[in-house]
Amino acid sequence: MANRSSLFSGRPSELVGRRVASYLIESEIGRGGMAVVYRARDLRLDRTVALKLLAPELARNDTFRKRFTHESQVAAAIDHPHIVPVFEAGETDGVLYIAMRYVPGSDLRHLLDARGPLSLPDAVRITAQVASALDAAHGHGLVHRDVKPGNILVAQGTDSDHPEHVYLTDFGLTKKSLSLTGFTSVGQFVGTLDYVSPEQISGRPVDGRCDVYGLACVVYEILAGRPPFQREDDMALLWAHQYDEPPPASEARPDISPAVDPVFARALAKSPDARYDTCLGFVAALRTAMTPGPAPPGPAPPGYVASAPPAARTPAAGRSASGPAIPEPVPAGPVSRGGTGSGRPPPAEALRPPRWAEPVFGP
Repeated sequence: MANRSSLFSGRPSELVGRRVASYLIESEIGRGGMAVVYRARDLRLDRTVALKLLAPELARNDTFRKRFTHESQVAAAIDHPHIVPVFEAGETDGVLYIAMRYVPGSDLRHLLDARGPLSLPDAVRITAQVASALDAAHGHGLVHRDVKPGNILVAQGTDSDHPEHVYLTDFGLTKKSLSLTGFTSVGQFVGTLDYVSPEQISGRPVDGRCDVYGLACVVYEILAGRPPFQREDDMALLWAHQYDEPPPASEARPDISPAVDPVFARALAKSPDARYDTCLGFVAALRTAMTPGPAPPGPAPPGYVASAPPAARTPAAGRSASGPAIPEPVPAGPVSRGGTGSGRPPPAEALRPPRWAEPVFGP
């Protein structure tokens, strides 16, 4: 195998064509500060996989290796249509790796950067799939801790009713594990600051409600074109997550009802106890708030979207919102820092269902 330091040296071509464990590396498809993801060929089963190689220094921590193996096994045991299946996790030549299903298409980060805010139906449909995956993980005792657009993969769906199939990825590398390596020391905060919950920042214990917060930040960006908090530097951004109230999402575009604002306020509450208990509870409340009310008498002006007053849509304090069951899309075949949207209302053509058949980047 190539020298370990070459994994993060900026020369990914050094590993292309080489074998790692039983996988032949074909091309790089993504990288971060602690991992590089490659498209690779599983030589045993003759299939394409996404192979994530972790930074070599992570493998040198015995406690991290054990926790990494355990959490990867938990992630692999979750059978859910919106969680990227983990095929194998192991270590070779001092490097930890995870082999996962390869999902061609785009991730939500690239999609938002290329197209800006999504339509309301698209936003709810995508969010429901992610929320279902997160709640399933929580049911297995696994908290994601890093819900962000880059960890949400968007593949082509099966028909007009299911134009996309969404996968949540990156369960095997949690912030609890990384804290054991010293990466969470001062100046090396691990996480994506635009979507991190207040309890993660302060080092308090976390549960599934930290993912409710992260998901709400992502959905806010999907609708408004920017995350709920934007500041000039990282310290100011961390402060905002802990102490500032998010601006109303309805101010970002005219087709968002003010009824969604209290929904976001609850999902982004500073205290986990004040948030929705589940991610699907948040999505159900959001769907209800987005449902238009009765149209006024007479012809409605162009672009009019009627809605009930915010108070009529706000869930009762201390209770999780409930709603109709969210249908699961038919599974498709095998498949940073914040937003760049302007916050301006999208053009009329942007409100049509997206053409997932035209991905932002190729496989």
